[in-house]
Amino acid sequence: MDAREKSRSFVLVSSRHKKVPVYVMMPIDTFGTDSSGCPIIKRLKALTVSLKALKLAGVHGVAVEVWWGIVERFCPLEFKWSLYDELFRLISEAGLKLHVALCFHSNMHLFRGKGGVSLPLWIREIGEVNKDIYYRDKNGFSNNDYLTLGVDQLPLFCGRTAVQCYEDFMLSFSKNFEPYFGNLIEEISIGLGPSGELRYPAHPLGDGRWTFPGIGEFQCHDKYMMEDLMAVASQEGKPQWGSRDLPNAGCYNSFPSGVPFFEEGHDSFLSDYGRFFLEWYSGKLICHADAILAKAADVLRRRQEEEKSSVMLVAKIGGIYWWYKTSSHPAELTAGYYNTAFRDGYDPLASVLSRHGAALHIPCLDMADSETPEKYLCSPEGLLRQIHDVAKKRTIQVTGRNTSERYDVMGLRQIRENCVQPNGETVRSFTFFRMNEKIFRVENWNNFVPFVRQMSADV
Repeated sequence: MDAREKSRSFVLVSSRHKKVPVYVMMPIDTFGTDSSGCPIIKRLKALTVSLKALKLAGVHGVAVEVWWGIVERFCPLEFKWSLYDELFRLISEAGLKLHVALCFHSNMHLFRGKGGVSLPLWIREIGEVNKDIYYRDKNGFSNNDYLTLGVDQLPLFCGRTAVQCYEDFMLSFSKNFEPYFGNLIEEISIGLGPSGELRYPAHPLGDGRWTFPGIGEFQCHDKYMMEDLMAVASQEGKPQWGSRDLPNAGCYNSFPSGVPFFEEGHDSFLSDYGRFFLEWYSGKLICHADAILAKAADVLRRRQEEEKSSVMLVAKIGGIYWWYKTSSHPAELTAGYYNTAFRDGYDPLASVLSRHGAALHIPCLDMADSETPEKYLCSPEGLLRQIHDVAKKRTIQVTGRNTSERYDVMGLRQIRENCVQPNGETVRSFTFFRMNEKIFRVENWNNFVPFVRQMSADV
């Protein structure tokens, strides 16, 4: 049995588990900076008490974001893991397991300029000179939360490509924490885009460009993506498709009705040009995932073969559930998922994950169609069904989390219903998003603890 088959066999064995381990995501403000600008763990004593309380409640583990912008903050290839050495020791002493999320994005937009974790400072210095290392929308607005996948294979970062930067980070992490693999660290998710999800930043939060339920905008106007589009169009014998304006696809807050590209007429998503553009746009995202997951899987395989321990590799996607009941699924198309009423856009993603033995992580596990605005043709339940179907087809595991904070009995019940299928199949694990002071309020804690124990019981 080769390494790939071994990796997949672990996934298949894990699917027989009939319990759903619950992880709790660490607080969004776990990390801060001291007076010299160096990262620190905030409220260390309170965090220690909280971890012990979670263990007593029956929580399986915690999910920790490991930030590129903290570890390789000041200089390229200068990795500083001391913060995570301390944090992982605390978690281990509390008797909890770990889901590690390797984060190659920034979350500063969530803090409106008053905190958060940026990309490494040396990356930002490069970005000040060359803004095209970031995604751009049609108006030229840069999104500096994540590097554009147009630079994946370009040596723009002190002689390294973006993929090489990600690989070096993963190798350093593995070298530093390999004694924890398979005993403390059970899952590792690999950041593949904004918020760690494999998608384009088509629906940016926090800067006023987009509000729900806007369809979003295509994010491929940096010069590297545009050069690639022109090259691919020329190879197809249609150079005009690479030099013309992108689809007449509305703006961030458009609704699909009245937007030509998302209807079914001339130059729509069903036209020859529409199919070409969407194949290219979604295909770039799939290649991005393939390149990074190949590196991650190789790192984990070497560790697992040497140590005979199992760590599950995880890839996250976005939960784009609004306008799901339309023919064109416009909000998914702008995010990079070529999923329509006529095409399964998640199967190619699942195929890549299957090839690398990775599980698929999706949000929305707290959602029901009945709780969404009917007029926006939402269907989180339809999206989840589709994900479960492609996961079963490709023999990959599904993990997930809630999208909104839910402490009420109905919300927690919905999570359990979405985690446990009618046929008895379960998601591999669930991450509660996230730990904060609200979870420990008496009225919320009294709902949360029974929920955790129900999830931990045999289905």
